[in-house]
Amino acid sequence: MSAPLRPGFWETVPLAEMTVPEWEALCDGCGKCCMLKMEDEDEPELIAYTNIACRLFDEKTCRCTSYDLRSTLVPTCIRLTPDSIGEARPWMPSTCAYRLLAEGLPLPDWHPLKTGDPNSVHATGNSMQDGTVPEYEVDEDDWYDYVVEGGH
Repeated sequence: MSAPLRPGFWETVPLAEMTVPEWEALCDGCGKCCMLKMEDEDEPELIAYTNIACRLFDEKTCRCTSYDLRSTLVPTCIRLTPDSIGEARPWMPSTCAYRLLAEGLPLPDWHPLKTGDPNSVHATGNSMQDGTVPEYEVDEDDWYDYVVEGGH
């Protein structure tokens, strides 16, 4: 059994000082990070998000089906750590708790840590639940047809 989370830890504890359970609890379960993204060749700071899901993504739970092996099975999967946030931030969704806290911003009101409900991210429409296409069904030349958000 893991140690309990400190009350309001996300408001007081720096990312680098969080326990592993606290770090993992920051994930709201939206699944947006598991969507394939495209970088503009002319403007690399512009990232286009698609609704094309990584082959390990479970659309019902919005979780990785092989979380512990994800970096081995999908070499391009970014293993987020306090040290990698700076490099990964442009690829992270604008609502991502890791990104928000790294930028000194608060968590959204619908975040499960604030609501106490792990389904609040889905109930408020802030997840990729039931709205994705598996990557093996889309030819890479057609990715632009699946862009849902861009320009972070």
